[in-house]
Amino acid sequence: MNKSLLVFVFLVLISVSGLKVLPGNNDNNKTSALTYPDLEISSNAQNNFNESVNIEFKDLGMMKASWYGPRFHGRLTANGEIYDQMGLTIAHKSLPFGTLLRLTNPRNKKSLIVRVNDRGPYIPGRQIDLSKKVAMILGIYKKGVAKVKVEKVKVKGVVSPIID
Repeated sequence: MNKSLLVFVFLVLISVSGLKVLPGNNDNNKTSALTYPDLEISSNAQNNFNESVNIEFKDLGMMKASWYGPRFHGRLTANGEIYDQMGLTIAHKSLPFGTLLRLTNPRNKKSLIVRVNDRGPYIPGRQIDLSKKVAMILGIYKKGVAKVKVEKVKVKGVVSPIID
């Protein structure tokens, strides 16, 4: 299995399964490198990983987010998947399906990677609709609507219809 395919599978597993909630990013740069301080990896393996994979985040700015769940659970999303309100997915009006994004709640610094699989929101003034689970993880479930920092996940050296 080549390295590009391994990276792709790794990112998909993170985004779909929710195995890793990433720490907040406090720098103000347009892009930032991904690190995994909590993983126990031998220094040799970590050095090989860092040399072979260059993951960056492209800042897309702040977006007003709301969440959707029970009424749509089990229905088809715009990309043909069955909507799971407990999945790590979002709806956006124009980003390509499969795009991976890191969302960060600036109030509590909670952050995670999600995948675009639906279109919306259809309420004026809102840019993204989160699944119920994403809203819970980011700490905006009770509030319902909040501004979140949005960054596109970019993996250099991986050519894929999902990650550019």
